[in-house]
Amino acid sequence: MPLVPIERIKIGLNRRKIKQDKVDKLMESIETSGLLNPITIDGDFNLIAGLHRLTAFKQLGLEKINCNIVNYLTAHHARLAEIDENLIRNELKPLERSQLWLEREQLLDNLGLRAKAGDNQYTRNGHSSRNHSCPNNNGNGGEMVTRPPKTTQELAKEVGYSERSFQLGKQIAKDITPAIQELIKDTPLAESTTELVKIARVGSKERVSAQKAEHASQLAQAKGLQQEAEEQAQIAIEFRAKQQELQMKALESAIAQREAKLVLKKTQASSSSEFCDSLTPTVMKKGEKWYLGRHLVYCGDTTSKEFINLLPANADLAIGSPSEYWEHDYLVDKARIVAVLRSMGTVYNFCKCQQMPFQYELIIGNLYVGIFSRESIPKPQTPINIDGVEGIVNYLLHVYTNPNSFVIAQFIGYGEVLVACERLKRICFTGDINSQSVNRSIARWQNLRE
Repeated sequence: MPLVPIERIKIGLNRRKIKQDKVDKLMESIETSGLLNPITIDGDFNLIAGLHRLTAFKQLGLEKINCNIVNYLTAHHARLAEIDENLIRNELKPLERSQLWLEREQLLDNLGLRAKAGDNQYTRNGHSSRNHSCPNNNGNGGEMVTRPPKTTQELAKEVGYSERSFQLGKQIAKDITPAIQELIKDTPLAESTTELVKIARVGSKERVSAQKAEHASQLAQAKGLQQEAEEQAQIAIEFRAKQQELQMKALESAIAQREAKLVLKKTQASSSSEFCDSLTPTVMKKGEKWYLGRHLVYCGDTTSKEFINLLPANADLAIGSPSEYWEHDYLVDKARIVAVLRSMGTVYNFCKCQQMPFQYELIIGNLYVGIFSRESIPKPQTPINIDGVEGIVNYLLHVYTNPNSFVIAQFIGYGEVLVACERLKRICFTGDINSQSVNRSIARWQNLRE
């Protein structure tokens, strides 16, 4: 097994990110037992397999490494070998695996090794012009084998997954825009096939329209119709941008749901301690305002000038729950977005009676959430799977605010918004005419801080 100077080995640009914990384990193993599995390079010293092993050698300060040297007909064949190595040896997240599946299939198609729609076993085996020779990777680069084109079922079997899983994986890699895939890579969503498929299906109409425009542009270009080609190309760009915008909203919504559920679990786990002193009396009385850390709590009528004058003029979000006392249309002038929680079937009447500009409604659990704003806000495109007011509040904070954002809650309720703002580092302005609700919510906040 030849020893090759590490400095001569070339690493391609499309390599996966290094996992340092894996490198650390390999360094321990190499120091103890040596390199048990040599890396693989081609005749031009391009790395085919073994990036983590090579990195471990570099970090150990070693200058040479054992290599298998394999000659390939083309760069496509070399990349196929590299992909197969990754699929076999590495623990891949669904997003990484999907990207490799799609690239592998595209390479096979370029080499004529991918069966076309309508092919059968006779046309595939009998059409010699469609068959290509590949090296057998025995190191001498001389012996060749002929491979017939492969069907989707055969490709799925090769990578060890069902045909349905394989198709879903390709949909993820093909239909999620590259920019959104990059954003997903470092999030927990990269490990969830279900969430990835949901995002991939968002903006499907825009994607199809973009593809049609791109095809029309190519046809016009071939006919020498330059102006039409440019117009269709611009249309395609606009549809792609819209698809990406919708998928960005879907990504933000998915992350918000995941984080809201985590916060909700923590809230539920500590709910007994938070409520244990809920009836402890406080000295806050009507007409008073208290500062709880960075938050402001007012005990009194939240439609009064006294309360309104306490509010910031640039809040990111106001969360309301209408009642017979609703006179809070002013919220749309105080916050960029107003989210109004209503029971099923009552949003329409509420919108009809108020002067706030309605954007859209969300169905979350058994509640309708009306979103009001003076600016246009894209609606989340994927279903929202959150239960309970606590979960909904956390979701809304994740989607529409950032740390240090101002948040208004015109009814304090059980302190859901106040507690969520404390946990998520937002700044809450809230109040209620019911002093018992105010005191109970302050007790929750105090228990959370202790």
